[in-house]
This record gives sequence, structure tokens and C-alpha cells, in this order.
Amino acid sequence: MSGFVGILVSDPWLQNQFTQVELRSLKSHFTSMRRESGKLTVSDLASRMGKSKVVGDQNLSDEERATLIQSFHPNLNDEVDFEFYLRIYLNLQAHVNAIIGSGVKNSSAFLKAATTTLLHTISDSEKSSYVAHINNYLSGDEFLNKYLPINPSSNDLFEVAKDGVLLCKLINVAVPGTIDERAINTKSMLNPWERNENHTLCLNSAKAIGCTVVNIGTQDIIEGRRHLVLGVISQIIKIQLLADLNLKKTPQLVLLVGDSKDVEELMSLPPEKILLRWMNFQLRKTEYKKTVTNFSSDVKDAEAYTNLLNVLAPEHKNPSHFAVRSSIERAKLVLEHADRMGCRRYLTAKDIVEGSPNLNLAFVAHIFQHRNGLSTQTKQISFLENLADDTQISREEKAFRFWINSFDSLLYINNVFEDLKDGWILLQTLDKVSPGIVNWKVASKPPIKLPFKKVENCNQVVKLGKQLKFSLVNIAGNDIVQGNKKLVLAYLWQLMRYNILQLLKNLRFHSNGKEITDVDILEWANAKVRNNGCKTRMYSFRDKSLSDGIFFLELLSSVQPRSVNWSLVTNGVTDEEKKMNATYVISIARKLGCSIFLLPEDIIEVNQKMMLTLTASIMHWTLKQPLHLNKPTGSPDNHCGSLLDDSTSDSSIE
Repeated sequence: MSGFVGILVSDPWLQNQFTQVELRSLKSHFTSMRRESGKLTVSDLASRMGKSKVVGDQNLSDEERATLIQSFHPNLNDEVDFEFYLRIYLNLQAHVNAIIGSGVKNSSAFLKAATTTLLHTISDSEKSSYVAHINNYLSGDEFLNKYLPINPSSNDLFEVAKDGVLLCKLINVAVPGTIDERAINTKSMLNPWERNENHTLCLNSAKAIGCTVVNIGTQDIIEGRRHLVLGVISQIIKIQLLADLNLKKTPQLVLLVGDSKDVEELMSLPPEKILLRWMNFQLRKTEYKKTVTNFSSDVKDAEAYTNLLNVLAPEHKNPSHFAVRSSIERAKLVLEHADRMGCRRYLTAKDIVEGSPNLNLAFVAHIFQHRNGLSTQTKQISFLENLADDTQISREEKAFRFWINSFDSLLYINNVFEDLKDGWILLQTLDKVSPGIVNWKVASKPPIKLPFKKVENCNQVVKLGKQLKFSLVNIAGNDIVQGNKKLVLAYLWQLMRYNILQLLKNLRFHSNGKEITDVDILEWANAKVRNNGCKTRMYSFRDKSLSDGIFFLELLSSVQPRSVNWSLVTNGVTDEEKKMNATYVISIARKLGCSIFLLPEDIIEVNQKMMLTLTASIMHWTLKQPLHLNKPTGSPDNHCGSLLDDSTSDSSIE
């Protein structure tokens, strides 16, 4: 962060919430509001923020804004400084996002708001719903069995979550195999260090499946900060419920579109947008004439639900539903219909009529999982045969997407090929990686209607890449605008690589400010393993011997001796053994504190890019530790060589 931002905002937490250009804009608004009377109090904020149009004011009246501000800070006579104003801004922004279901194009309030604001209130309905979900999906867990079922009317959830085990287990329910449960500390009495390891593993794994956890740390879980813990839980549950909203899991979704071009567009949409399309597709079969655009105001009267369930489960249809005039009574009948279908409730009738966006989305997603009403007999599914199925591109897209999302909730994207086309988020990411590099005076902020403005943004992205010495021989700004997959991924890889190398360089005590190279990282890793008394070696980041995971386990053991339980490590000979080791490597690295976005398959297949980022992340974590922890740790009990012989490695040198 540049000196300019440091002068404006002293709080590091707030520094991470905004780009430089956003802080300049907000500072200008704040100065303008205070200029009216020379000072600004809490009681003045509602009307003056309404005049300045800075926080989605088209969605809030002055009275609503005043009520919200008073709920955040009851003492209306207190004077407001800039940092206080920024906190109020974030709280109001989160409230607006929750109302409209989406703060910006392709974003999700459910995914972001709960963990990126200072709101200290929680919804009892949401808490009860999530507790019911946890009780159902984790009921058979051997470790958690003594705590379950959790009483939804109490705050026991936050006590149970304090050791990190429940959150880790919930992540594995949402995306099976994300965390190697052998890496979770599950003793009956955990010491503070072991609890912290669980929390670190949980938060890094949550980021790796797509959660935004920018403003929550291990201490927040330890202290049971309810709004933050519930925010993480809501995101994890949402990811689970929306897991089938893609063409790979549900190819019948092609019925929602007309041709192959539309299929590609559908594939680029976030899952909640696909869910809305599916809902409207089914509603067009009825006499319901409206289009549902959100999971809040558009479903409050329960009429859309009545029609949707009648299409999906006509055997439970009740003609009297349409004679009911009261929204709350109609909502009750909807939930009775859903129960007869076998769909678990994620909400009450009151939640429907109040337009709870989180719980309505969960309800519709569960209906989709249970009965989507899409025919499997269709010629349109043949479209999928003509679409490129590049697993490697898909994996890299996901890794780079989650990496960008990990910076800041304001940078949130759902698809790198679609959401980066206007260049704006790429410019913001560049500004995060290399503060001050972007010329914001010539950049255009979304929404951008003129195509050439998008090209201008992307041209600056390419120009800055060349300035950072990226290899961009055949990449032009228009390639990003057009969503050229290979070229976009090539750019993002170099940006990610530059970021990790800069992080290493900035540890000046170790690097003396010199540029860090791939060779430096390779040599560091080999030296660590060698000094620990082991004979394994990595000849390059393409070294095929890395596929068994043994080298990385040796490396992790060398930087933190107690991190690896060698009795759990396999010989890495069969595919299954390699996968077990690879999953263990990733979980142990995340448990230490490495923020990494690779999959076990990346290790097994020796994905050169991901091998570099994994090694560099371990190196970065190690060099941040106190010096006495970085000394050689070899010992007779380090298990070197006990699992494998000195096999031949790929000797290609990069």
C-alpha cells in the first residue's frame, strides 16, 4: 500500500478494504459533507450521505439510512472522522447488497457481505437454518457426535466452532476431499497452538474453495465472533448447495439456452444466476408472467414459489393455493408443498415474506438439487460434445479466480474469462500486487458501455505487464476483451508468479532486496531438505519424481518438524497412494499458513506452475518465522529415506 493510503487511513484493516482510487473518492465525499458545517456528527450522516450518493442510495431512504446508522452507533452526538465514516460506508454497502442480492454485476451478497463488514448483528433465522444443515450433514461424524445435534435457539454453534474442527468438516461436506482430515487436530483437549493450526487450515481451505475471508482471522474464531463465524458458515453452505449448478454436474442445463454460443455464455455465469435462469425457465411453463430477478423482493409474495412447485411436483398441487390472498398464508402452503416433495426447509414463511436473500437462495437451490424438472432426453445435450473439455484450463481458471478473490471482496469474480474482459479488476489486481503502478486517470470504471474503453483498460493491463517484464509476445488488450483463454491464463500466471516473487523479495532481511528467481526457490527447497538429513531432491519444477509428494513432505518437515505425521505417509507408488500424499501435502501447507490454490492432481501430474507456487509459498511462510525457527532441524527421527529409494528424477533444468 502506498504512502498516500497510509496517510489517509492508519488502520491496516481499513487499508485492505479499498483501492487507492476508491479511498480518494470517498475522502472527497467525506470532505464535502464535513465542509457544510465544519464538523460532522453521527446524526448528520444519513441526510448528507443521501445527498452525496455514495452508498447505493437509490435503495435506501433517508429514514432507513438513519435507522441503520443508529443501530451501528447509537450515540448520535459523536463526531465522525474519516475512518469512522469508512466503517459506516462498509456497513451500509453490505446492507444494500443483502437487499438487492447483488452489489455489482455477477457478484453475490450472500458470498461476500457477511465476512467483509463490521456488522455485529446476526439473523436468528439464518443461524437456525445453518444449524439444522450442520446437524443433518455432520450427524454421523465420529468426532462431532458428542456435540450434535446443536440447539438452533442457542449460541452453542459458536462454542462448538471454536476449535476449528466443525468448520473443517463442513468444508469437506461442501467440497469433498478439500481437507485431508488426517491433518486436523482432533484431540479432546487442544492447546492454543493446535487450535490455531485448525483455524489456519480452515481459513486457507475456505479460500481455496471460493469463500471470501479477507477480514476474518484465527482470533475471530477463537473468540467466537458470531457475525464473522456465521458469515464463513453461510458461504460454505452456499457452495455446497450450488455445487450442481454447472454443466459438468447437470448437463441438462443446456435446455435453458438455444445454441452452442448461448451454452458458452451460460457456462460463464455464476451459479446463483444459473439458478435464477432455471427458475424462470420453469415458471414460463405456467401462467406466471413476471420474471424473477432476485431471491428477495421478487419472491416475497410466494406466488413464484407456488407456480414453481406446481410445475415440479404437480402430484402435490393444491388449487386452493391461488385463492389465498395473504402472502404469509401462501408462504406457509408453499412450505407444506415443499415438505411433501421431501425438500428440507431452509426458511420459514416469515423469511419468505421478509425477502431473506440468503435463505431464499438456499431454499431454491435445495429444490433444484432435489427435483430440477429437466429432461435427460434431449438432442440439445449434443452441444456439450462440441465444446472444448480442457480440464487443465478449468483447473487453472479456478486457481487464478480464487487467488484474485483472496485479495479483497471488492475484486470478487466468478469467471476469469468473462469478468476480466473490461480490464478493471485486472487493473485493481495489478495495483494490489504493485501499488501505484496503475494510471487511474486514463482508466474507465464499470459499467463500461463503449467497447473501445474496455480495450483501453486492457491495453494498459498489457502495458503494465510488459513494464513488470512479463513475456507477452502475442498478447494484446483485445485478446483479454475477447476472453482468449490461453492468453488470459498466461497473463494471470505471470501476475501470480510476480506477486509471490515480490513477497519473497520484500522479506529484505533474507533477500537483501535482490530479485528472487525460480532458481533461488529451487535451491532453497533442496538446501532445506538436504540440511534436514534427507537425500531426496527436486531437479526442476517439472521433475516427475515430485508426483509421489514425498519431497514436499520432506520440505514441510524440514521447516516445521512436528507438522508431518510420517505414520500417515504412503510410499506414493500407486495412483491412490500418490493422491493420499498430495492431499496431505496441501492440507499440511495450509495448516502452517500457506495460502495456496492447487489441487492434488496438480502434484500428481506435476503441474510446473503449481509446483513453483507451492514451493514459493512454503518458502515465504518459512522466512517470515523468527530466525531460531529457520535453523536446520535434522534428527535421527526425521524418517528420511524410510519410505522410498533414491529414484531417478526428471533431470531437465529450467
